[in-house]
Amino acid sequence: MNSRENLMVIVGPTAVGKTAISIKLAKILNGEIISADSMQIYKYMDIGTAKVTPEEMEGIPHYLIDVVYPDEEFTVADYKELAEKIISDINKKGKIPIVVGGTGLYVNSLVYDLNFTKVPPNEKIRKRLNELADKFGNEYIHNMLEKIDKESSKRIHVSDRKRIIRAIEIYEVTGIPMSEQNRDFRKQNDRYNLAMIGLNMDRDKLYERINMRVDKMIENGLIAEVANLLKMGYTKELTSMQGIGYKEIIKYLEGELTLEESIELIKKGSRNYAKRQLTWFRRDSRIKWFNLDEYSNLDILVNQIVNYVEKILRRE
Repeated sequence: MNSRENLMVIVGPTAVGKTAISIKLAKILNGEIISADSMQIYKYMDIGTAKVTPEEMEGIPHYLIDVVYPDEEFTVADYKELAEKIISDINKKGKIPIVVGGTGLYVNSLVYDLNFTKVPPNEKIRKRLNELADKFGNEYIHNMLEKIDKESSKRIHVSDRKRIIRAIEIYEVTGIPMSEQNRDFRKQNDRYNLAMIGLNMDRDKLYERINMRVDKMIENGLIAEVANLLKMGYTKELTSMQGIGYKEIIKYLEGELTLEESIELIKKGSRNYAKRQLTWFRRDSRIKWFNLDEYSNLDILVNQIVNYVEKILRRE
């Protein structure tokens, strides 16, 4: 008797088309969707995060979108706890939970047996590092990290102050670099019947899609969205406001960049992010990759994915 729960995961770079494909799959497989996007958890941040609209959902329930306010803390451990409960609830209904998104840490928290409680937070270290970053900038603490843990410094973006500080904190508390600890405690989670799908396409086409998506965000009112967030009192130092698309528009609004420059930076940041996402996901050999260029239309692709997934998932 197999008591493992079903879980389907769809990953891939930003703008590859995960949202539309996941909704088609959810309809065929009787699924419900759980977002694995570390920006879509924030309320009021819709345009810059390419959040799925109620119309686009086509009646398919979506979870873990609009979970917290932009100034609230939300950790990977929080994500894991909420997502695991939702996965169980969806399974109990006899439906298929489909986790969709490009935030590698969120996905890994479910498909690996990650131990987040290993190193408890140390407020003294955090305070000192935050003060250094306030005084000398994020680059300063990022350089500190590079000296003690080169691998983590490559993986953690210079604007992600919270994760830079966490990586240094882990090293200072344990004397072992975070990247080494991660290697030790990354073992595959066997709690699920797991079907993992990766979506990709020709790089030039993907970059073109990213550029067009950014232009569309501007057209749809990204500047007003960012201005409104600032007006509501959400400051540029917040983790949420450091997201791609938000920090560049803030620089434009503050007169630091022209609009053209900030749009160009958003496009470049998004393309680099897509590259990092692919590097991240390619490490997991359980992912079955589908190249969108090989299919003349989405329905053929969706049918291929359904055939693959149905072999893995347990049906009542």
